[in-house]
Amino acid sequence: MIQGIIIKALSGFYDVLADNQVYTCKGRGLFRKKKITPLVGDYVKVDPQSDTTGTIVSIKERQNELVRPPIANIDQAIIVSSVVEPEFNPLLLDRFLVLIEYKDIEPLIVLTKEDLTTDDQLDELNLYATIYRKIGYEVLIVSKVMDDLDEKIYPHLANKLSVIAGQSGVGKSTLLNKLDGELDIETANISKSLGRGKHTTRHVELYSIGDGYVADTPGFSSLDFNEIELEDLRFCFREFLDYQDECKFRGCLHMNEPKCAIKSGVENGDIAQFRYDHYQNFFEEIKQRKPRY
Repeated sequence: MIQGIIIKALSGFYDVLADNQVYTCKGRGLFRKKKITPLVGDYVKVDPQSDTTGTIVSIKERQNELVRPPIANIDQAIIVSSVVEPEFNPLLLDRFLVLIEYKDIEPLIVLTKEDLTTDDQLDELNLYATIYRKIGYEVLIVSKVMDDLDEKIYPHLANKLSVIAGQSGVGKSTLLNKLDGELDIETANISKSLGRGKHTTRHVELYSIGDGYVADTPGFSSLDFNEIELEDLRFCFREFLDYQDECKFRGCLHMNEPKCAIKSGVENGDIAQFRYDHYQNFFEEIKQRKPRY
């Protein structure tokens, strides 16, 4: 038996990197009976059938996993958000952050296309960047051509499995191509009618970049909060954690309760109003969700 990591999954076949050799594998039949699906990022044991093929016989317990895109054991999510084309959307960014925080994955925010902004847009961008940095997030600002990625992003990749997230058209595939010029991943122009890009990535695959692994994925096809319960949402806004012990009621949900430290923090300007507004929006969305049976 040899141990490795699944770096690609496509049509029931899995490429496993083990001992600097890639094995094309199928999962053992028992997986199907137990409804276990191997995922990119899984650490597995392989029974080699030849120098290039094998069978996955076991999967190590996962530290986390995403459903869409299907990937496991993510250390870091690089959330790519453009300033223009498409226009910067803090509500969408916060949706990504909530989903990433819920999975206990460390986010890295990358804001692209800085060079296409007007002075007013750049001022607004820097204001948002300051707020997110104050919360505790790492925020990088890069141009559309991304010529400065070596010094800005490479230090964040070492010894991590990173997934790139963000709405279509913000430059995810361009980012990967810049990180490794040999990849030549297909990119697509922004649709003028829809104001968003076309999906150009059709499967999940890991690339070895900067002493770590970076996943190119089809994107987060679902940004709903189906897994998140009402009482969990507050823990996905990390600036709330510094104040919630000061709330009058234990288990305060920071909505209508009296003497809520989070609402006081918003009033005092210590917590950004737009972040709290997004929390309220997401809270109501989860509250209105149909019950699961």
